Amino acid sequence: MPSRNFLHCLKNSGFNVSFRQEAISLLLQAQYSCNYDPFIPYLAVNYMDRFISKQEIPQGKPWILRLVVISCLSLAAKMKNTHFSVSDFQGEEAGFIFDTQTINRMELLILDALNWRMRSITPFSFVHFFISVLDLKDPSSSQPLKDRATEIIFKAQNEIKFLEFKPSIVAASALLVASNELLPLQFPFLKCSISSCALVNKERLLDCFNALQEMVEMECYESMLDTMSCTRTPLSVLDRHCTKSESETASTTSITDGSAVPEIKRRKLNGYGSK
Repeated sequence: MPSRNFLHCLKNSGFNVSFRQEAISLLLQAQYSCNYDPFIPYLAVNYMDRFISKQEIPQGKPWILRLVVISCLSLAAKMKNTHFSVSDFQGEEAGFIFDTQTINRMELLILDALNWRMRSITPFSFVHFFISVLDLKDPSSSQPLKDRATEIIFKAQNEIKFLEFKPSIVAASALLVASNELLPLQFPFLKCSISSCALVNKERLLDCFNALQEMVEMECYESMLDTMSCTRTPLSVLDRHCTKSESETASTTSITDGSAVPEIKRRKLNGYGSK
């Protein structure tokens, strides 16, 4: 995990927050453009968080952001035995071009800051364990639970507030949120099963669960607003009638002082319902 004071530093430093947000954005772009396994950018963000929590990033040098991102992504790809091409991130649109020697030096700087501990413990290390703890009535529901919890864990990495929780707590909380969505009737029993684990801090589990639940609900709310803003349908038969009438009458124009002005005809709607 990052150093203990990392979250405090982020909350009190606008530069570090913006640096992290831009870096995550670049890593997600790399994931979609190069079709990487999503675990690689996730691991790269973990390396970056641990690095910038121990190494002060100089301001006023925007090229450092891209160099750190490329180096962390390269290290994560190596840990996952995945081919990584630096040329995919170095074009005219990138603005900066680094040679192999520069990237290797940055990789060594990151490795040194992380004490060469590259096998990061992430929430994914605990998902399988907590699923076995749940003792599901229907074993076939374990995979949908795992898939949904994985989505939640990926999205939670973008929020700095989840940096205060241990990976095991994030994994347990994500599974609880997923079970609340997919298995609401079994949720009280599943929550009790995880809370009863000897090494699980119940208070931290509840805090993380509430934060994840809030994140998911906000995401659903924003998605609903986007859908409503993109789709506009007439509210009723009367609305369709008025809309059609307005479009028809707006097409009728008259010439006044040499300019075309639409004539909107007023129609009485009395008795419309009886007809």
